[in-house]
Amino acid sequence: MSIWTPLESNPEVLTKYIHKLGVSSAWSVTDVIGLDEELLAMLPRPVKALILLFPISEAYEKHRADEHERIKAAAEPEKYPKDLFYMKQFTHNACGTVALIHSVANNKDIEIAAGVLKNFLEKGANLSPEERGQALEQDNAFTEDHQMLAQEGQTDAGAYETVVHHFIALVNKENTLYELDGRKSYPISHGKTSDETFLLDAAKVCKDFMARDPDDVRFTVLALAATQE
Repeated sequence: MSIWTPLESNPEVLTKYIHKLGVSSAWSVTDVIGLDEELLAMLPRPVKALILLFPISEAYEKHRADEHERIKAAAEPEKYPKDLFYMKQFTHNACGTVALIHSVANNKDIEIAAGVLKNFLEKGANLSPEERGQALEQDNAFTEDHQMLAQEGQTDAGAYETVVHHFIALVNKENTLYELDGRKSYPISHGKTSDETFLLDAAKVCKDFMARDPDDVRFTVLALAATQE
């Protein structure tokens, strides 16, 4: 398994990263300062994805294991949209990049110029989630861009030997709210949503994560949204 330098939850750095990867400058990553409705209303619209950074705690790992068994034991397998882009994470500390890929790839109206990300998505269009994860690990151009931007955070990213936080993405795909996490075996459906209610619905999922670890304050929420003029 390859090891990358972890990305910091710095919206300026992450915005620079997605633009370097080819995402149109019409879109940026921005801080979500609160999950209450009045604070969410302050975000630039439209919001295409929420990205959650959270601590990998004992409570979370128990939830993840229980969730996996519940889905595995379901009478009927979950059905996903054919063009839901989901990938596994095999590269250590690549969760920030995987969350950004999930956020952009599942919003077809986000323009992506020719370059690293567009090439990766085109090559990965017909691959399995596992094959996509392996392709990222072997993608030298992606590795170089990630490593370059990971050094631009406010802290010394290279000083972290053990990263205990994890990025995931929340997106609206065909009016279903999906949690996309490369550490999980499947995309996780959180039920129906819509363009109008997505932000509130995704915020509720973030609150559920926080409720599992009520004494931990190490949560960060970011939004992939329209760039403010």
